[in-house]
Amino acid sequence: MASVTSASRSSAAATPVGASAQPGARPAADVTAITSHDDFLLELGPAVGGQASVHPVDSLEAALARIAASKRGQVLVIDARGMRDVPAAVNAAHAKAPRAVAVVFVEGATERQLGAALKGTKVFAVLPMPIEVRKTQAVLAGAIAESLANQRGAAAAPPAPLSIGAFHPQAADGRAAAAAGVRQRWMLWVALAALAVALAGGGWWFVARGRSASATVAPAGGTAVASAPDTRIAHGKVDELLEKARLAMHERRFTEPPGDNALLYYRSAVAADAGNREARDGLDRVATVLAGRFGEALNGGRFDEAASNLTNFKAAAPGDARGGALELRLYSAEIGRALTDGNLDRAAALLHQAQQSPAIPAEQIARWRTDIARRQEDATVQRLAGLVGDRIHDGKLIDGDDSARAYLQQLQAAAPANVNTQRAGHELLAACLRRGREAALARNPADEQRWLDAARTLGAKPADIAAVQREVAGARLKAALAESERLLRLVRDRLQDGRLTDPAQDSAAFYLTQLQSSDPGNAGLTDASHQLAARLLERARAALAAGQSADPDLAQAQHWGADPRDVLAVQQLQDKARAASAAVDPATLAASLKRTRYTQPDYPRNALKQSLSGAVTLEYTVDTRGATRDIHVVEAAPPGVFDQAAINAVKHWRYAPMIVNGAAVAVPVRTRVRFELPN
Repeated sequence: MASVTSASRSSAAATPVGASAQPGARPAADVTAITSHDDFLLELGPAVGGQASVHPVDSLEAALARIAASKRGQVLVIDARGMRDVPAAVNAAHAKAPRAVAVVFVEGATERQLGAALKGTKVFAVLPMPIEVRKTQAVLAGAIAESLANQRGAAAAPPAPLSIGAFHPQAADGRAAAAAGVRQRWMLWVALAALAVALAGGGWWFVARGRSASATVAPAGGTAVASAPDTRIAHGKVDELLEKARLAMHERRFTEPPGDNALLYYRSAVAADAGNREARDGLDRVATVLAGRFGEALNGGRFDEAASNLTNFKAAAPGDARGGALELRLYSAEIGRALTDGNLDRAAALLHQAQQSPAIPAEQIARWRTDIARRQEDATVQRLAGLVGDRIHDGKLIDGDDSARAYLQQLQAAAPANVNTQRAGHELLAACLRRGREAALARNPADEQRWLDAARTLGAKPADIAAVQREVAGARLKAALAESERLLRLVRDRLQDGRLTDPAQDSAAFYLTQLQSSDPGNAGLTDASHQLAARLLERARAALAAGQSADPDLAQAQHWGADPRDVLAVQQLQDKARAASAAVDPATLAASLKRTRYTQPDYPRNALKQSLSGAVTLEYTVDTRGATRDIHVVEAAPPGVFDQAAINAVKHWRYAPMIVNGAAVAVPVRTRVRFELPN
């Protein structure tokens, strides 16, 4: 068996060395897994893939019995969690089944500890749990390759340490010994290839550590498949070319640097001797390494690097069926990444390239073409639908080439059945109906008709238009009710404040008139009218008591529906007051007035400066409370000089109320106010 390792290798190395993967072929090896954990089997399955058949058992004895009964390549997988003494189990397995290859899985925390305990045993590799699929795939590929070699009768003992000297050509007299060792040397190459691929994954080796492979990365922006393979041929003797190839393989110069790598030398050796088995096996090993590197690069999203490895793989194995499968994987990954990134132009360019490749099935080309077309349509739909939504939000609905309707027409032409197209059409239709409703509520029939016509062109049904009209009617009714309630509230407020008829534009009578005009059937109108009429009659009575006329309030009370009997009663009071006033001579009453407060008129400053004197004759009424009102100038000399000073003084005069027949009455007064210069 090979030395103990926990190295990582690419999933692309799953194909046995020297053989091409055949889809649908029966696995050539068995994996017997000793475990009592179902979760372990679930993780192990994807890592094994189609490389081998997996047979779970629950004891070492059962595993050995199965291995002994089979003639296929055998890999023994041991779940260390179910074993007390793993080294003893490995040694027992090797003693009873020396051609089987053992791989041990341990929990990550104990990997190094158990690895140290397994030093010196015949275990192929120690791997951590939980299972790392890519790493496990690579290691199992190497284990399966070794088990197949063992099954074909290769040396069961571990190979001798590898060195450049081990690959030196034999002298002529040693040809017999070389022939006897051909099979062993071929297996050494198998082990070296497995070691190279495993080291490329960067794993941990117990017995030996290799240098990490240097990746050759193509320039950024490279195509899905690299340029044509390098067809250069190095000239020289076959043995010299093979010696250089061996050295390059040992130093892991599989394809780099240009002009000095294993691929070039093996290809050159085959060109010189087409039947050379070592050269062809070397190309197979290089191809396996490149397949592994391809998988690593592809899984890491390094598409240019994967394309470069694919180009070199085709150069190493031009007839290998894996080349077409790898090319399909690369195109699938690149096109998938372009579609995920929304880079449809890149995806279309890759599709055009893929159409030129005979390795890509026509069915896959058709699927990609359909997917790209669908995504292009989706992108167009999303863009136009976004423009429709933006213009609706901005209020640019139907006018011009930069309107929601213009973009909707483009959207309908591009994807009439798309759900986003339907949604955008519904949104614009709803916006036009909303504008029509707003215009109707604003009493703008021209705009209302314009928006409803636009809605009809967008597919509005008669039921949609009728619904808007019903909504408008309902909104108007609601607004009218709200306005009536507002006016009724203002009437009540003005009645409470005593603003019955004044001011003219903010009185109970003003708002009640508006309510009567806008909502004559309002249930609160009658009650409010009666309240206003009653308050007007009260104010008329108060006016009579103050010696004033009640006619204006009586007229308003009658207008607002006052009880005729109440109106008549107030009129009778007013008639009595007038009769009593007429029976008394106003001059006599004026002469009988007793002034209780006198204010001296202020001498106008301008008149004083000009040494002017004069007089003003005034008429006014002393009301039932003794206050002066209705003051006006009858005559003034000189005119306009002393008028205001006289009026201001009379405003402040007060009299004892004049009582006639037991009731206070208003008395008209005429008086003359003199303005004389001081001595």
